[in-house]
Amino acid sequence: MRFAPIVWIRTAAAGALVAINTVLHAVPILSLALAKLLMPFRRARLAMSRWMPAFGESWIAVNSWAIARFTPTRWVITGDDALSHVRRYLVLSNHQSWVDIPVLQKVLNRRIPFQRFFLKDSLKWVPVLGLAWWALDFPFMKRASKSQIQKKPELARRDMDTARRACAKFREIPVSVMNFVEGTRANAAKLADSGYRHLLKPKSGGVAQVLNSMGEMLDGIVDVTIVYPQGRPSIVDLLAGRVREIRVDLRLRPVPLELVGGDYENDRDYRVRFQQWLNGVWAEKDARFDALMAQPA
Repeated sequence: MRFAPIVWIRTAAAGALVAINTVLHAVPILSLALAKLLMPFRRARLAMSRWMPAFGESWIAVNSWAIARFTPTRWVITGDDALSHVRRYLVLSNHQSWVDIPVLQKVLNRRIPFQRFFLKDSLKWVPVLGLAWWALDFPFMKRASKSQIQKKPELARRDMDTARRACAKFREIPVSVMNFVEGTRANAAKLADSGYRHLLKPKSGGVAQVLNSMGEMLDGIVDVTIVYPQGRPSIVDLLAGRVREIRVDLRLRPVPLELVGGDYENDRDYRVRFQQWLNGVWAEKDARFDALMAQPA
């Protein structure tokens, strides 16, 4: 597809602003991270952990402004407004595209505490961003495939241990823990085997770890459903202004206290109950996706 010169100019301008903004915000974030690494006093390190998200939120705000300024995308946001910047949340969202991340950041920035995503381990090598994510305490997960776990069962425990360490750190600061529980981005081939119309089957181990480590401290679960009526876009599509509309629904769910404190790894009955609860959440989300798609443009 050929683009008019104005589209190229708009795409380049938006991309350049986002890149420059990322570098400018990475400098203070990495400087504070280095100072925290060298700081011998625990209280001082904890204070720095509380300050650093302010730079992350500023970075998100400027990126969101740049995208809004240079693209004609229409945003339709519905659902719960009873969110707080000083509480702790688990955020669950469907996952279709890399665009999901700036969407979640725009919709939730400064409405809830700074979001930490569970990221693939390979993303730590992304220039500038990888270091910034590390500095902001984003957990990096070495997700193993089913075949790898069959050969080495201990690999299944590796990510659980990573999640456990991250949650222990998150107990000390206001935080929103973001989890794409489908584990990967949806596409037609994967959806065919999922049992849902629009979603992949949720993976419950990471969610169980967060609830069991932080459940009594969480103030709620932010259930986010993202819909792109014209189909799954790329980041380039977003910056080029080819995404006409994005629909986002927010639901604040209570923490299922009856599932907090279980042993997901060793208690089969608990694991089945937890999976049934999460599958129920996902069935509701699948129906909500249908309803959002059916809304007139």
